Amino acid sequence: MNFSTSKLDRILLVEDMLPLTTVYLQYLRAINTPVLAVDTGAKCLAEFINCPPKVLILDLGLPDSEGLGILTRVRTEHPETSVIVITGNGSLGTAIEAMRMGAFDYVVKPLNAERLCTTVHNALARRVTKKEVSLFKPDQARDKFYGFYGASAPMQHVYQMIENAAPSQATVFITGESGTGKELCASAIHNASDRAKKTFVPINCAAIPHGLMESEIFGHVKGAFSGATSDRVGAAMEADGGTLFLDEICEMEFELQAKLLRLIQTGTYQRVGSSKTEHTNLRVVCATNKDPKIEVAEGRFREDLYYRLHVIPMHLPPLRDRGDDIMLIAKHMLARFTKEENKNFVTFSQEAEEKISGYNWPGNIRELQNALRNAVVLNHGKVLEKAMLPKWIDESQPKTPTRPLALNNNALKSSETLSSSRTNLVPLWQIERDAILNALRICDGNVTRAAAYLEIGASTLYRKKIEFEAMDSRSA
Repeated sequence: MNFSTSKLDRILLVEDMLPLTTVYLQYLRAINTPVLAVDTGAKCLAEFINCPPKVLILDLGLPDSEGLGILTRVRTEHPETSVIVITGNGSLGTAIEAMRMGAFDYVVKPLNAERLCTTVHNALARRVTKKEVSLFKPDQARDKFYGFYGASAPMQHVYQMIENAAPSQATVFITGESGTGKELCASAIHNASDRAKKTFVPINCAAIPHGLMESEIFGHVKGAFSGATSDRVGAAMEADGGTLFLDEICEMEFELQAKLLRLIQTGTYQRVGSSKTEHTNLRVVCATNKDPKIEVAEGRFREDLYYRLHVIPMHLPPLRDRGDDIMLIAKHMLARFTKEENKNFVTFSQEAEEKISGYNWPGNIRELQNALRNAVVLNHGKVLEKAMLPKWIDESQPKTPTRPLALNNNALKSSETLSSSRTNLVPLWQIERDAILNALRICDGNVTRAAAYLEIGASTLYRKKIEFEAMDSRSA
């Protein structure tokens, strides 16, 4: 195929089945961008040495290479390339793993021409910035991100997940305890996406009476029910071109879940009291503080809706697991509340910091916010002292001490027995290495299958495999 555009703007298609390659190339003619097709992972990597493409369309089921391994190399060595993965209906778990590893998006076989071209168009329009490239440099940790404050490792993972998921059209399912910032996370996904200029519409499914929820989402026509004195546009239309965020999704009534499923699958819906089908282009992000699998198992949440929503799962860590983030957030809140309440606080006393850092914060960031607002409003001074903090912090359960407890006599005896037999012990990394290599051997080197048997992520297994190979080469 001859193209007049620059080689630097090309697309690389990796598909080992010639009939499918022919079909995909036909679809991609609408993009008006050069496309090179190769049929093996080795040829794919060779093309990156020659000239990295702007977009890589990668079939994960290649005969000679592990698709996720290629993805890892490309995202590490060529972060400027957007990777779209192709997967089958039965391999959506692999597609989700690919998104976690940094894939731009995924498409499911059999491919739809419009879906493929739209995804490729979005990938071509993506602009790589220094901020995106810094995702691959762990020494450049961020302490602020789209309204989040925190520099801990769990939050760095959350930031990366948001940036990986944002450009995609896939649904995101956010889980986490109350007060961990699930709506803020959904808003960050929206603001980091191509939909940022359109509307972000949040709905709390637990705060709206069941009888009104359908009208809230889909709207209604005049006379649809008592009190419907005029036509009303619902959230589905308000979010057209933007993002619909459904918080506490597991509280949605079971009958309404079927209509939500139709909206997500087809982009169509009907207002309450109307037979007219309307269309909307929205992205759905949802959240819950419950375990959705338990809700499905106990019949309160539709299984088909769960799998349709649970494409990109994202978990927000509780505040107690975020280490120094607690004081980072507390200092930010102190400055904000001091300004809002026209007070003079500038810092915390050492005792106050110890009390804040040592508390368990079962209500997470929302509870921390309430405690500090209370302290600022009811007190005066430049230093916020320990005594100014609310009394409920004293009355509640503090964090579990991390220092080792003193050994009792039985523990000492066990310790002595262990010491006498420690010659029979082997380092944990050796056990881990043997287990991984054995799994890879049984699975004929297939990283995805081996990871499934070991119940770990494929990216983790691939990284461990590389580490062990490097150790072997150094010791040789």
